[in-house]
Amino acid sequence: MEKMEKIAFLGLGRMGLPMARRLAAAGHPLTVWNRSPGRAGDLTEAASPAEAVAGADIVVTMLSDPGAVADVAGRFTADLAPGTLWIEMSSIGPRAVTGLRARLPDGVGLVDAPVVGSVGPAATGDLGVFAGGEDADLDRAEPVLARLGRVRRCGGPGTGAALKTVVISAIVASVTVLGEVVAVADELGVPREEALEVLSAGPLAGVVARARSTESDFPVRLAAKDLALAGDGPVLAAARRTLLADPSIAERDLSAVVGAARG
Repeated sequence: MEKMEKIAFLGLGRMGLPMARRLAAAGHPLTVWNRSPGRAGDLTEAASPAEAVAGADIVVTMLSDPGAVADVAGRFTADLAPGTLWIEMSSIGPRAVTGLRARLPDGVGLVDAPVVGSVGPAATGDLGVFAGGEDADLDRAEPVLARLGRVRRCGGPGTGAALKTVVISAIVASVTVLGEVVAVADELGVPREEALEVLSAGPLAGVVARARSTESDFPVRLAAKDLALAGDGPVLAAARRTLLADPSIAERDLSAVVGAARG
């Protein structure tokens, strides 16, 4: 019978909670921790990151940004025992992953495995998972990651974080540009739905579908954060400024940037 490794899951936000629940449902002994306590429901909740990782075979982090990961990592990294595998699933970019690897105690492995997808796929195990790391660590992480979605092994350390940065930058910038294009349609008297219908019949079909999504839950503020991970290229920087220009949509899904074009 397959041994189910004990998992500590840190971060119970929009994505983290349904992901943790999937791992618990698969039979993994699970302890969770969240900055704001009380979200764990029937899951076993620790009082601190260090308490959560005590005795864990695998530690999973799913946090909001590089600063949050660095802060929480500082509260548990020294407590990781040799043989522990840390699976970092937040969107923090490859530079931050390199910094985390430099802090690892001897004998502790790290896989960077950020995801694409939203709350629905997180609950059903249909996320896209981009995994980077040493081969032995990826072999060990893959059965856990496969419970969360479709795993793409990207290569060595940092490659999962790098691919996620590329992919999410393209998605976020494209939806942001679509918002501006819809504003142009409004100014020229082209009915919005007609413009979107024609665009959806061409190469921008996927972008239009994402902009029309009613099931996604990717806050605009986090989309802007992800663009910052890609550097200061002029187009991506302009898209980020656009996302940050309207604080009223900061907590709404990215698709709101298209609706905001009405204003």
